[in-house]
Amino acid sequence: MKRTIPGVAVLAAFAALLGGCAIPATPSYDAKFGEAVRQAQALQTLNPDAGKNSDPVTGIDGESGKAAIDRYQESFRTPPRSFEVFDIGGGLSGQ
Repeated sequence: MKRTIPGVAVLAAFAALLGGCAIPATPSYDAKFGEAVRQAQALQTLNPDAGKNSDPVTGIDGESGKAAIDRYQESFRTPPRSFEVFDIGGGLSGQ
């Protein structure tokens, strides 16, 4: 004997399957996805139109710039002088 599923049960199962696809699981999260990154980027950008500026940044003259770079490079060749500290906390105050 052949057994058939009633039409109402098939329709109910079909409606339940389609109902799961109709409502997104995280609608409030999806609407604001990436907003924190965009906000952080906007807060950290000093001048958003800086790439359009054809006038270069004015700073120090060439001679001063070269001297600064030379001092910087020299600081790696000869490390700074170390200081010798005597009697750290060894004496009593007022004596």
